[in-house]
Amino acid sequence: MNDLSNYRKSYEKQVLLESEVDSNPLMQFRQWFCEVEDFGGVEEVNAMTVSSLGLDGFPKARIVLLKSYDENGFVFFTNYHSEKGRAIAANPQLCLSFFWPSMERQVIIKGIAKKVTENQSDTYFDSRPLGSRLGAIVSNQSEVIESYEQLAQELKTLEQITTEDQVHRPEYWGGYCVEPVSIEFWQGRPNRLHDRIRYTLTEDKLDWNIERLAP
Repeated sequence: MNDLSNYRKSYEKQVLLESEVDSNPLMQFRQWFCEVEDFGGVEEVNAMTVSSLGLDGFPKARIVLLKSYDENGFVFFTNYHSEKGRAIAANPQLCLSFFWPSMERQVIIKGIAKKVTENQSDTYFDSRPLGSRLGAIVSNQSEVIESYEQLAQELKTLEQITTEDQVHRPEYWGGYCVEPVSIEFWQGRPNRLHDRIRYTLTEDKLDWNIERLAP
């Protein structure tokens, strides 16, 4: 057995108090995101874990990059035909989580995923480097393939026969906006008495209830 019981860390950098948080969780998220970005120590501040319930009945989590957020929710892009995309089509209830160890913080978001508009997906797809756009076209995401070399050759062939103005977003690729119903902010504290502040959307979807949770 690989015993990891001595892996311990004392969290002592910050506190999170109800009297200091913003009444709007999206504004609180923005504040934390900017603070972590300014503090440094996290290579990709927008990296988040997206957890969904798979068609096989098992939950699955994977790292995806957050590409935008506003009062409507949190946006990421993917292949709609991928394992992830098929899972979302069957059950759009997702959990997003961010872990920012440099400031001993986590954010956990529960929400409902909805496709963004085709115009939004087109705009983002067109902003990607050419190689990334071509890669999205040749990759049948989540499908079994013969080898990496075969995939690389397909990309090379596409590069040779395609000009940049011919590269358009495929219909099976686009964005999701996760509209939050719950957002929890976790701040590490000494003796494992961590701060946990949870915002829950009210039934009329007009306001947020703010509660402290036991660590």
